[in-house]
Amino acid sequence: MKNAEVLAPANSPSAEARWAPVLAVALSTFTVVSAEMMPVGLLTPMSDSLSVTDGVTGLSLTITGLIGAAVSPFAPALIGLRDRKGVLVGHMLLLALGNAVTAVAPNFPVLVAGRILLGLALGVVWGLVPGLAPRLVDGPRIALASTMVFSGVSIASVLGVPLGTYLAALLDWRAAFWALALLGLVCATVLARTLPALPVHERGRTDGIAGALRQKGITAGLAVTTLVVLGHFTGYTYVRPVLEADAGLGTGVIAACLLVYGLAGVAGNFTLGPLSGRRPRAAMVTALAGVTLAVGLLPVLTGSVVTVLLVLVVWGASYGGVSVSTQTWIRTAAPARIEASGALWAGVFNASIALGSLAGGLVIDHAGNRAVLLTAALTTAAGLLVALAARPRPV
Repeated sequence: MKNAEVLAPANSPSAEARWAPVLAVALSTFTVVSAEMMPVGLLTPMSDSLSVTDGVTGLSLTITGLIGAAVSPFAPALIGLRDRKGVLVGHMLLLALGNAVTAVAPNFPVLVAGRILLGLALGVVWGLVPGLAPRLVDGPRIALASTMVFSGVSIASVLGVPLGTYLAALLDWRAAFWALALLGLVCATVLARTLPALPVHERGRTDGIAGALRQKGITAGLAVTTLVVLGHFTGYTYVRPVLEADAGLGTGVIAACLLVYGLAGVAGNFTLGPLSGRRPRAAMVTALAGVTLAVGLLPVLTGSVVTVLLVLVVWGASYGGVSVSTQTWIRTAAPARIEASGALWAGVFNASIALGSLAGGLVIDHAGNRAVLLTAALTTAAGLLVALAARPRPV
């Protein structure tokens, strides 16, 4: 169909009242984001082990993001009429394999192979996740279900990256990726046991992307998503070198700082998530303003651990609301194109991660730590201006 998708309701008599499937999807988003972002907390030991620069190691994020971005928009069309439950389970198994390959990588090329597998899995999972909440719960609960699903993104910062950093400090950076491989297997099992059947009655069409892009609310939301995610990952991918060199912090303190950042992200997700259900524009503007402020202030507030923590709290709380607020904006702009627009959003999100980590690597290798944060702040500020000028629906 050209004007609307035909997604069958979840094949379960109690689907509207059951939250186990929503929690299973949240666990999967947690695992996917933890795997994608893990090099952020392990940048220095990975670089030393593989005998490459921080900028080159940061390309592991770029590679994964680019693969995910290329796959996500076309995931519904590529999958066709296959039940979404089986697809999700299969690609969480692929994610586990990608992390295992990364864990045994003796050099950067093998690491790249593992990250490519991860990118393929990530692209399909993210291509489907944005459209799941409306299929698992009823209308009044969709905002909360979306908040819970995207809480996996914030909680990944709390438990994923910081715990991976601690595990690397205790054992080795490879141990963090072995843990992620095991967690991928757990996710596949939980999804298989809890998700209802998720059939599709109409084959996905590639022209659904063009139809979505013709709607101004969607294009504005995608532009904002691009700028804020691009800016965030330009700076956040290289936050460890900044905290080491500019703030003079050790590994344990950096892990604690990332934990505080993540906790603030969870708080931001559960604060801005419900707000985005009622006022998506207000939620998005609040998130972007906080990210811009924090990234802009960090270069001049590295004099003490206290000021660093305060900035990271603002940064974490603000960015914690970015995923749910931008996705809610997209869904509000085109409620009849949930899967197509959600897949497109996921592709833009992952492309922005890739380009942000790439841009940050180029800047930090050639202009230094302060320049990378200034570049990040200017990019997110541009996104804020777009959000202030646009609305998810025509006035």
